Amino acid sequence: MIGRYTLPEMGALWSEQNKFQKWLEVELAVCEVHAEMGTIPREALEEIRSRAAFTVERINEIEKTTDHDVIAFTTNLAEAIGPASRFVHYGLTSSDVVDTANALLLRDSCDILLEKIDGLMSVLKRRAFEFKRTPQIGRTHGIHAEPTSFGLTFALWYEETRRNLERLRLARERVAVGKISGAVGAFAHLDPVVEEKVCARLGLKPDPVSTQIVQRDRYAEYLCTLAIIASSLDKFALQVRHWQRTEVREAQEKFKRGQKGSSAMPHKRNPILSERICGMARTVRANSIVGLENVALWHERDISHSSAERIVLPDSSATLDYMLAKTASLLDGLVVYPERMLENLNATRGLIFSGQLLLALTQQGVSRAEAYEWAQRNAMKACAEG
Repeated sequence: MIGRYTLPEMGALWSEQNKFQKWLEVELAVCEVHAEMGTIPREALEEIRSRAAFTVERINEIEKTTDHDVIAFTTNLAEAIGPASRFVHYGLTSSDVVDTANALLLRDSCDILLEKIDGLMSVLKRRAFEFKRTPQIGRTHGIHAEPTSFGLTFALWYEETRRNLERLRLARERVAVGKISGAVGAFAHLDPVVEEKVCARLGLKPDPVSTQIVQRDRYAEYLCTLAIIASSLDKFALQVRHWQRTEVREAQEKFKRGQKGSSAMPHKRNPILSERICGMARTVRANSIVGLENVALWHERDISHSSAERIVLPDSSATLDYMLAKTASLLDGLVVYPERMLENLNATRGLIFSGQLLLALTQQGVSRAEAYEWAQRNAMKACAEG
C-alpha cells in the first residue's frame, strides 16, 4: 500500500500488526475449541490466553532465520507463553491460520468498502434529483445526438453503483469462509467439528471442501469485483474530464483557494482528481489479473500465490477505498454550469431534432427511406453552411 493513497481505517486493517493479530485470534479460537472438546487441558488454555503476545519486530527477526513467517509467529508466541505453547497450532497447517485470518481481513475490508459505496450512492441520488430538469445535449460517439437531462446521468450512475453494491455483498459472502482442515484438507489430525466451531466463533462459514488452502477462485472473485467497481468510478471520472474540457465546460471539479493547475501556465484549472481516479482504476484492474492467475495451483497447493496476494489484496482494497471516497467528494462538490449546457444544446441550431423530423414525415405518408434521405441531406447542407 502507498501511504499517499491509503486512508487510515483501511491502512490499519491491512497493517502487519493487524494481520498478526488476526492470526492470533485464529490460534486462540482453535485452542478454545480444543479445550472445550478435551483435546488440550483447560489450564493450558488459560495460560495461553493470559500470556499470548507478539511483536512485529521480533517476528521479522525470527523469520530471517526460519524463512517461514508462520513459524516465526508461533515461535514468538512460544517465547511469551512458555510450556503451554506446545498446544498452540495443535493439528494445524500454516494455511489454516493464514487463510482463515485472510477471511477476517477480506470480510472487514468489504464492510469498509460497502460503507463507502453507500456514501457514494447518497451523493448520486441527491444530485440526480437536483438536476432532474436540467437539459443537456446527449452525445454518442462524442457528437451531439439528442437532448437529455443532466440528472439522468447521475441516476444511471446510481443504478450502476447499486449493482456494484450487490456484487460486493456477494463477494463478501464468498470470501468469508475459514478452513481448519490440516495439511491437505483431509482432517488427518483434526475433527471436522473443530473447523465448524472455530469458524462459528470467528463469524465465518467453514469451507465445504478445501485442500491445504481455501481455493483462490474466492479471492479472484473479490479482486474482479473490486476491478468492476473501479471501472465504474473510472467511467464517472472520465465523463467529468470530458465535461471540464474548455470547448465543453458544462461542469468541472471544485478548485480550492491556493490550488495550482500548472507550474508554467497560471490559467490552468485541470481535472486532476478525475484523472487520478482514472489512473488508479488501471492498477485495480491489473491486480484482478493476478487474482485470476492465482486460481491454478499445483495439486493440493503450492506457494506461488502467496507473494502476489501480499501485494494485490491490500493494494486493491486500499486503492478502491480511496477511489470511492474521492469519487464521492468529487461529485458532491462538482461545479455545474446549466447555462453552458443550454448553449451547447442550441449550438447546432436544431439539427439535433432530425429524428423528430424523420418521424413527422413518416406520419405524413413518406417512406422511411425517403424521409431519412431528405432529413439527412438537408441536415448535412445546414451543417456545411453553418
